[in-house]
Amino acid sequence: MNPSETRAIVTLSLLAAFVDGDKHARERDEIKRIAEGLSQADGVHLPTLYQDVLMKRVSLPDVSAALLSPESRQLGYEMAVCVCDADGAQSDAERAFLADVRTSLGLDAGQATQFTAQAEALATASVTSAAPASTPAVASTVDQAELDQAILNAAILNGALELLPETLSTMAIIPLQMKLVYRIGQAHGYALDSGHVKDFIATVGVGLTSQYLEQAGRKLLGGLLGKMGGGLLRGVGKQAVSSGMSFATTYALGHVAKRYYAGGRTLSTQMLKDAYASVTKEGQGLQARYLPAIQEKARTLDPTQILSMVRGA
Repeated sequence: MNPSETRAIVTLSLLAAFVDGDKHARERDEIKRIAEGLSQADGVHLPTLYQDVLMKRVSLPDVSAALLSPESRQLGYEMAVCVCDADGAQSDAERAFLADVRTSLGLDAGQATQFTAQAEALATASVTSAAPASTPAVASTVDQAELDQAILNAAILNGALELLPETLSTMAIIPLQMKLVYRIGQAHGYALDSGHVKDFIATVGVGLTSQYLEQAGRKLLGGLLGKMGGGLLRGVGKQAVSSGMSFATTYALGHVAKRYYAGGRTLSTQMLKDAYASVTKEGQGLQARYLPAIQEKARTLDPTQILSMVRGA
């Protein structure tokens, strides 16, 4: 893709992020932070695009006109769908927006509908995989080493998903993080649901939509997102070294959740935020050590099995 098409796809993703009023209120600051953090790459100045969208200086017809190839139009639509689905099932406003996107981009209805169904299935996958315990477990009966290994395995898996070029692989990271938090809470005897897990993730300071935008944005600006077949491993080294945020955030969410539930859910909001920030830095430091394992995992993942993997995690 040329820089104009990349800018258009990023703009479309930002338009999708602000369609939902609740999402706008909850994550505007986080999305702004991401735009400023990613700054400029390949001629794309994200802070400017963010302001253009926020001030309504850009519209869907503007974006459509800049997406010239069928591949860029399909990728733009896929990213818009994933942005809308990142925090759960689509709202009425998001569904109407995506219908306008399909029409404006002139996409094949069958192909677009198939992708939307896959994304919705990921977004609504249950966090539960077994009946949760009804009362808190005795701390000494919780296998902490087993939980530590589960957290590391989840971080490696999500780090590997960050290296795959498919949009759905990026979207799978969030439900897998939610399942990890659920598993940790369950191990300590807490009966959780998706609402509780989302609240916990939001409390530590992770926005679901903004996290997807950051992960997918890094892949897109790094030239990895949307590549097919042999394009995977050509971009793995550069991408893994430059980001690795999925490994770090998953690692941090897991260990902060372990502290929270082991301590009887007594940590304050500020304590959770501080702990998450600290452990994220720790995870970023560890990412280089586990980079070979992340790369090897990426080589063995089958993108066609993403949904089955999330459902069975």
